[in-house]
Amino acid sequence: MSRNDPLRNVRFRVEIDGEEVAGFSEVSGLSVETDVIEYREGNEKQSIVRKLPGLNKVTNITLKRGITDSMYLWEWRKLIMDGDIQRRSVRITVLDEAGQDRARFRIIEAWPAKYEASDLDAAGNDVVIETLELVHEDFERES
Repeated sequence: MSRNDPLRNVRFRVEIDGEEVAGFSEVSGLSVETDVIEYREGNEKQSIVRKLPGLNKVTNITLKRGITDSMYLWEWRKLIMDGDIQRRSVRITVLDEAGQDRARFRIIEAWPAKYEASDLDAAGNDVVIETLELVHEDFERES
C-alpha cells in the first residue's frame, strides 16, 4: 500500500498568463465559500429554519515576493490605474518534494487591486517585499 503524504506549503509556482514571472515567497487567500440563505415557511408548526445555498464568494489572493528590478507586477497594476483593465489567468501549482506538479489552482479573470512595497529602514537588514492583491471572479482546483 503506497503512502499519500500531504504536500508541504514551501514548494509552489505562480504563473500569470502561462508565464512564470517571479519566485513568490507567499500566496494567501485561496478560499471560496457559499452564502447561506435562511428562511422559515409561514405554515410550518415548528420553528425550523431552512437553509439554502446562496451566492459563491471568493476572497482576494495576495502574492508576496522579494522586490527585484522586474517591473512586470507594477506595470500590470499601472494599467489598471490608467483604466486599462487587463484580466489575466493565474495558476498556482504546489510541488512535491521531487519538484513534480501535484496540486494546481486556476484563478479566473484576475486583476491587481492593490500594490504595496514594504517599509524601508536604513538600520534594517530585511528584504524589501512587494505585495500584489488580486481580485478575481472564481478559482478552481484542477488537480
